[in-house]
Amino acid sequence: MVVGILSVTIDIPGADSLKDKRQVLKSLLEHLRQKFGVSAAEVAENDSWRRAVLGVACVSNDVKSANRVLDKAADYVESNPEVSVVSIELEFV
Repeated sequence: MVVGILSVTIDIPGADSLKDKRQVLKSLLEHLRQKFGVSAAEVAENDSWRRAVLGVACVSNDVKSANRVLDKAADYVESNPEVSVVSIELEFV
């Protein structure tokens, strides 16, 4: 069993309150879960209006397929016009 962990730090330039941030994150996280079958949540920077760290996890039977799913998930986040990606980290356990 392989667990792939993707950590994505994003800026949300249009957020002027925590409510604005939550609205963007709720949509983004729900799409990640539905589209890629992963677990996804905000894991840090919870009190910051314009910054968030997303944790995305994928369980698979091999590294190659987990890597493929998480790469597509990272591409999806990067293509979202409401956020700007600051950093991406990927690891396998």
